[in-house]
Amino acid sequence: MSLGRPFRALWAASASSNLADGIAFISMPLLAASLTDDPRLVAGLATTYALVRLLVALPIGVWVDRIDRRTMLITANLIRGLVVIALAVSVHLEVANLSLLYAVFAVIGTLESAADNASVSLLPSIVPEEQLDRANGRISAAQLIADEFAGPPLGGLLFAVAAAAPMYLMGGLWAAAGLLALALPMRRIGDSRFELTPRRPIFREALQGARWLAGNRTVGGLGLIGALASVGYMLPFSILVLFAEERLQLDSLGYGLILAISALGGLVGSFTTARIRAWVGFRRTIIASLVTGAMSLFTLSITTNGIIAAALLTVYILHAVVWGICATSLRQRLVPDALRGRINAASHMLSFLGLALGSALGGLLAVVSLPLPIAVGGAVFACCALLAAVVIPHNPAQQIDGRRTRYG
Repeated sequence: MSLGRPFRALWAASASSNLADGIAFISMPLLAASLTDDPRLVAGLATTYALVRLLVALPIGVWVDRIDRRTMLITANLIRGLVVIALAVSVHLEVANLSLLYAVFAVIGTLESAADNASVSLLPSIVPEEQLDRANGRISAAQLIADEFAGPPLGGLLFAVAAAAPMYLMGGLWAAAGLLALALPMRRIGDSRFELTPRRPIFREALQGARWLAGNRTVGGLGLIGALASVGYMLPFSILVLFAEERLQLDSLGYGLILAISALGGLVGSFTTARIRAWVGFRRTIIASLVTGAMSLFTLSITTNGIIAAALLTVYILHAVVWGICATSLRQRLVPDALRGRINAASHMLSFLGLALGSALGGLLAVVSLPLPIAVGGAVFACCALLAAVVIPHNPAQQIDGRRTRYG
């Protein structure tokens, strides 16, 4: 069954944008390294990006609920494209400097938050509710292919040809994403009870979304699980390169190979989640995926074989994609349309904080023992599975019907 022309437009825009993201993942740090020899300044790019996304998440969530989401998606991508093309011109003319790169990266982070939130909030208005997990799976597959397989090697290859080349392509891809989004329908205003007016303070509107999230057992529980899952993710992945070198005896090529192989698990998850969810339901699928993630990390922490590690990481990424698709689809179903931007923003903030905490804990625990952060990550996912069993009802559809009665 086709998901419709509007979804194809959203999917194409997302694929174009994610390919630009994958190119940026490699080319931006390479550009920074060509401008400075200070490793702190190179690493500071990633720090700046993370801090900017954390700071702008809640205000952007308010604006996603205030204005037409299609307009926001188009505008964010077009401006990203123009800004990066301007950076490419400065690199081409050899007038770029580190301050300019930091400023551009901050703009990219802000606009990426806007585009991502608008896209996720827009999807339920163009896809039938029962097809949301299938649609999210298709978008996840495109993201994996662009971010993990196509973007990074393409970015490295183009940078080797000319430093400005990947910047021109990134700008073109983000601009193309904005143009593709023109095919999306204009937003249909949802629940008027929660419609916003620009005259009300942004903080108060953001707080309204946070209160709704805290007061809803299922969606709030999903947000808490997402935060804990982010901790569990960063615990092993913050030190995985060291684990691969010292425990698995892999060189840089071997490390890259196991990461590339593990991404295949995500592709499997992208195309199978909808069928699994339809068969056993949201609750069982989420719990089973989190248990799978826990077991894969527990086993990884005791292995010293690179092939086994690659298989375990493949299973781990499979679980992460299944969990992510189900959590996103369930949140899209349960949250009133006029609150989606703010709830997405609050959930993402919890995840960002979890990533920061997980990376810090991973480094501290690795001082004691390299396998320890991986094992602790498994324990965190086991706790997530227990929490999911408590907060997710056996039949979320009943809560969806209740939401419609209350807000519809």
